[in-house]
Amino acid sequence: MGISTGKKLHLTPAISWLAVLLLLLLLPCISGAAAEAKAIDGSRSQHLTLGGKLLRGPESVAFDGRGGGPYSGVSDGRVLKWNGKARGWSTYAYSPGYNAKACTASRLRPAELTESKCGRPLGLRFHYGSGNLYIADAYKGLMRVGPGGGEATVLATQANGVPLRFTNGVDVDQVTGEVFFTDSSMNYPRSQHERVTATGDSTGRLMKYDPRTNNVTVLQDGITYPNGLAISADRTHLVVALTGPCKLLRFWIKGPKAGTSELLADLPGYPDNMRPDGRGGFWVALHREKTELPFGPDSHLLAVRVGADGQILQVMKGPKSVRPTEVVERKGGKLYMGSVELPYVAVVSA
Repeated sequence: MGISTGKKLHLTPAISWLAVLLLLLLLPCISGAAAEAKAIDGSRSQHLTLGGKLLRGPESVAFDGRGGGPYSGVSDGRVLKWNGKARGWSTYAYSPGYNAKACTASRLRPAELTESKCGRPLGLRFHYGSGNLYIADAYKGLMRVGPGGGEATVLATQANGVPLRFTNGVDVDQVTGEVFFTDSSMNYPRSQHERVTATGDSTGRLMKYDPRTNNVTVLQDGITYPNGLAISADRTHLVVALTGPCKLLRFWIKGPKAGTSELLADLPGYPDNMRPDGRGGFWVALHREKTELPFGPDSHLLAVRVGADGQILQVMKGPKSVRPTEVVERKGGKLYMGSVELPYVAVVSA
């Protein structure tokens, strides 16, 4: 008893100093966490249901220059427009050769079997000045449909003589009208997207389409799984989501660094599309977390809001059954969430 008491008396100062040291080390993390905005509960949402027994996958969410929408591309190859609760969704655009009968999924003919022919629209973005909607279709390439919708025009199916294998994300410079888009892999189509991650495929490309000349320029190649992208608020650079590496890449399009790229952020999950948050940063949808487990609490990160410097400012959490592909913030704090798997667009109040 006496020896044990003596050891405690000698160790107490050391333990105290260790506790103080740990507290000092953790203070930056504690203050940083406190500075973050309150986490958003993505489980409390309104559903804009697509309709149709097997129709699903509103991957991207876009709004036109008048605030109409949302618009979203779905599993049968169409782009749909939301017209309010009374009317619901209607067909807005479709690719050349689209056939409703042949492209409507059934239990014997799921959408995965027809999407290479019917098209699979992924990224969507309007040019507000012209009213044109640009569509990154995984199989058809880069497309455009004019105001009022209808059959889309294919603008690009190759770059530098190499076919677009997996067209994915898109954004538009609203001043110049230039269109930036990604080709996630030169080896694997969307139907084999898991192979892009599993093999560490680094054949992805970032490109620019000039509507004045109809020319496509490869800005950077050799990228590992480039997915969604967004132009910065000052229009000096693009931010590209790299799905497999769980990172954000910044590519400079103006200034002394033009034509170069750099790492902007490491993310806690696998990113898909990204959209401006209206405050100089971006909302990045996360398909799932890096270390996500199938058991345990039914909650995971749905999206993160990052600042212009790549720092995480806010998070949205929700059930693991929801794996978003895009989050768009609108006035009034509403967040519209698309998913390649679910039969609805979710609307979450921040």
